[in-house]
Amino acid sequence: MKAAEIRQTFLKFFESKGHQIVASSPVVPGDDPTLLFTNAGMNQFKDVFLGFDKRSYSRATTSQKCIRAGGKHNDLDNVGYTARHHTFFEMLGNFSFGDYFKKDAISYAWELLTVHFKLPADKLWVTVYEEDDEAYEIWNKTVGVPAERIVRIGDNKGARYMSDNFWMMGDTGPCGPCTEIFYDHGPDVAGGPPGSAEEDGDRYIEIWNNVFMQFNRTEDGVMHKLPKPSVDTGMGLERLAAVLQHVHSNYEIDLFVALLAAAKSAVDAAGGGDCDKESPSLKVIADHIRACSFTVVDGIIPGNAGRGYVLRRIARRAIRHGYKLGARTPFFHKLVAALAAEMGDAYPELRQAQARVTDVLKQEEERFFQTIATGMEILEAALAKGGNVDGDTAFKLHDTYGFPVDLTADVCRERGVTVDEARFNELLEEQKNRARAAGKFKMAQGLAYSGA
Repeated sequence: MKAAEIRQTFLKFFESKGHQIVASSPVVPGDDPTLLFTNAGMNQFKDVFLGFDKRSYSRATTSQKCIRAGGKHNDLDNVGYTARHHTFFEMLGNFSFGDYFKKDAISYAWELLTVHFKLPADKLWVTVYEEDDEAYEIWNKTVGVPAERIVRIGDNKGARYMSDNFWMMGDTGPCGPCTEIFYDHGPDVAGGPPGSAEEDGDRYIEIWNNVFMQFNRTEDGVMHKLPKPSVDTGMGLERLAAVLQHVHSNYEIDLFVALLAAAKSAVDAAGGGDCDKESPSLKVIADHIRACSFTVVDGIIPGNAGRGYVLRRIARRAIRHGYKLGARTPFFHKLVAALAAEMGDAYPELRQAQARVTDVLKQEEERFFQTIATGMEILEAALAKGGNVDGDTAFKLHDTYGFPVDLTADVCRERGVTVDEARFNELLEEQKNRARAAGKFKMAQGLAYSGA
């Protein structure tokens, strides 16, 4: 089952259960200053959950564009090195605003996975919050999951309610226990079940999280029962596709196969010759074109602050990986067409903005290609000395050659060394202070001006 079909099956299933299909919100949150990027399906419904907003429906389902780069949720450093990290991903979700609760949410999830997606029931494990007897009973008695495949997870993060199975929107506000569904890849893959010492292996993969918002936490830490408890669920499309397509890496799913092929041919044509098609650098490029394109679609352009700087960092990181494979002329922007072919049906806004996105990324790429060769020479010279890269070199690369510090750190990581980020930050702070002082000086001069 292809990714597009999985997305459609999910949305249509919940529509058949009385849910309104709601379009994905932009990756740039319009009205939430606390968020750099949309990182979960529930972001666009936050005010509904908080009771500030009312919709014409009490059940919704979405496939949400999400970005996790910068801020609290930052997966940028892991992309290309692991099977499941992305800067951009799609979150499938179903939501109940004071309508159905645990029994229906759990039953829907089970029906969709075992009947419609035909996952073998004996391959599915679930976790519940240790004190959530209600969810445990539903899984065990109603659904029929045997006790040995239901794991209770308590407060495993060092404080009351701090648990992998207790979700909070923030320090205060709606929160509650959650139940997670895992797929067991079988004994040939290393790793243990959730809650065990070996849980970080690849054998048991979390595919779906169902959050039961039943409390409102006040500033004094007290949990007050919500009059109308709600449900918020999230399942990564790429992870589910990997399970349904019988592959172990998200980068092997149909959606990425086409992008990786496009990345290889673009890099090869830009000077890469015939680059290694298994290179992790191609995965970085394929992942990053998604994050960059959707960010530009939603109105962000590369810059030196905030979201614009995150976009610049992601784009330049991808360009550097292409450069590493031999690309010596701009190639990255050429992947927008392949992405639009792959995802334009699900997200028509991508197809509509295709020319603009290509143009914005091309300009950024042309700009960086002017300095990348000299910058890489300086970095190589620093690496040749052996040991870690000093903060002064990292700052020079940042300031003069447009190398974000995480790009320098990315190269260092490949060589098994680190960059002195503390010294880099010190120099960056000094520069900011000088700029502030100069700004004040100009202001003072401006005020003293008395005409010609």
